[in-house]
Amino acid sequence: MKNSINLNPQLSMHNPKKGKAQLHPVFSVLVPIYNEEDSIPILCEQLFSILDSLKSDFEIITVNDGSKDNSLEKLLEVSKKRSELKIINFARNYGQTAALMAAIDYASGDILIPIDADLQNDPKDIPRLLDMINKGYDVVSGWRKNRKDAALRRNFVSRLANWLISYISGVRLHDYGCTLKAYRKEVIKDARLYGEMHRFIPIYASWLGAKVTEIPVEHHPRKFGKSNYGLERIIKVFLDLLVVKYFDRYLTKPIYVFGSFGLLSIGFSGVLLLIVLYLKIFEGISIIRTPLPLLTTMSFLVGVISILLGLVAEIQVRTYFESQKKSIYQVRRTYNFRDKTK
Repeated sequence: MKNSINLNPQLSMHNPKKGKAQLHPVFSVLVPIYNEEDSIPILCEQLFSILDSLKSDFEIITVNDGSKDNSLEKLLEVSKKRSELKIINFARNYGQTAALMAAIDYASGDILIPIDADLQNDPKDIPRLLDMINKGYDVVSGWRKNRKDAALRRNFVSRLANWLISYISGVRLHDYGCTLKAYRKEVIKDARLYGEMHRFIPIYASWLGAKVTEIPVEHHPRKFGKSNYGLERIIKVFLDLLVVKYFDRYLTKPIYVFGSFGLLSIGFSGVLLLIVLYLKIFEGISIIRTPLPLLTTMSFLVGVISILLGLVAEIQVRTYFESQKKSIYQVRRTYNFRDKTK
């Protein structure tokens, strides 16, 4: 495999002057970081070794997501030697999705490559991802085929979540949770991510017509620290998946969801009312002794409230599309950025 990446002849001229920041790099490597002080020196050494060999202009955008250890100090040490390393320092911990969103917002490259900072992803796979981008794909997702994590707590739960996501979204991938991916910036530049939705970027891209594929990548056991994720993550993923599906189908028409449920509830109350009348007239049963009057009233009220909520949601959707979007993160300070002052 050739090391030279020729994504655009005008942009891929290699600058032999190490440490000189590029105005328009070919690709941006995005690294969310939370308490990874021991991993940072090794990761940076591995990344620069691989990226320098590609002979294309690049940048590494790191996001210190409110780390409580010396992660920022370790990053600053490297940034003084290599200005390709850029740092976004969050005011507090906002989570991986917000960190990736910030990195995407600040990235200048035409190709975006997120990677974990815990050394479990292998930077040696980056040229293979870029090679698939060169073949015409818009999104190349890493697949940790031989994952080095706990069999039950991580691997089994991950397989279950990946099957569920693929089934509901219709985008068939083996490993949505692998951070190591490659994206053409134009297919995700308008994405706004919340919750745990960073894993759903390939779905957003596919819905917009992007060409998506995946390749097996290396996965190493964690060397330092411990994972920040537990079994409760699958609940968050499932709820976020419902939001993603809702946004795809009903974002611009929430009344279809609330209104349909409301009409069903009102219809159910009507059926209960008929049963009440039948029991009273033909069976001579005192309806006061049954829960039917209460159920009828509650079903009717729930239906009316659901329809009203749908109307309120319609108003909010129109406000959303017509107003300024607020950022989901707050940056305290940036380093080595010249043209963005957020």
